[in-house]
Amino acid sequence: MNKYCAEFIGTFWLVLGGCGSAVLAAAFPEVGIGLHGVSLAFGLTVLTMAYAIGHISGCHLNPAVSVGLWAGGRFPASQLLPYIISQVLGGLVAGGVLYLIASGKPGFDVTAGFASNGFGERSPGGYSMTSALVTEVVMTMMFLVIILGATDKRAPQGFAPIAIGLGLTLIHLISIPVTNTSVNPARSTAVAVFAGGLAVQQLWLFWVAPLVGGALGAVVYKFIGSSKD
Repeated sequence: MNKYCAEFIGTFWLVLGGCGSAVLAAAFPEVGIGLHGVSLAFGLTVLTMAYAIGHISGCHLNPAVSVGLWAGGRFPASQLLPYIISQVLGGLVAGGVLYLIASGKPGFDVTAGFASNGFGERSPGGYSMTSALVTEVVMTMMFLVIILGATDKRAPQGFAPIAIGLGLTLIHLISIPVTNTSVNPARSTAVAVFAGGLAVQQLWLFWVAPLVGGALGAVVYKFIGSSKD
């Protein structure tokens, strides 16, 4: 149970830190952190939690990561569903806390976005569903390659959280204009249920694409990371 609690807390921090920075600080007058700050915030949530709970649960914080690690032979199938449930619940609680905080400001409109993901009219840059699908699959695939490589027993020890955190930061720098960056179904669900409308209608893509991308990342790393000559 401690593993599931750790995943709950870790995903709570990821959503509150990452989505919270987007909702509360991205466009704050004069000192807004913008795209660069939000990207870094997501990376920092993973880096800090990797050191805090990595030794407890492995610090997945993401159903796509759990699926990718399972597909890569690094995670047992018996724990897959409990991990995903813990991640989604942690994200939802964080979304609720963020909503309580953000709604304390006059003029707050949750339907304006609430850091939710989307395509078409919901995409920050107006990108199509196809662009969003390709982006989320490829970005999640590369995220799993980074995770599997950084945590490989042959890799330098103790530096995996830094590589993974910076990897997620880079992913956000690339893809925020396209989808507002998901690569994580729990993160997407956590805010979509509060934003409602199209955010919920388009949520399917931010489950399907990251899960597919996570599995593909495992396949890619199995191929390039094989120790066989």
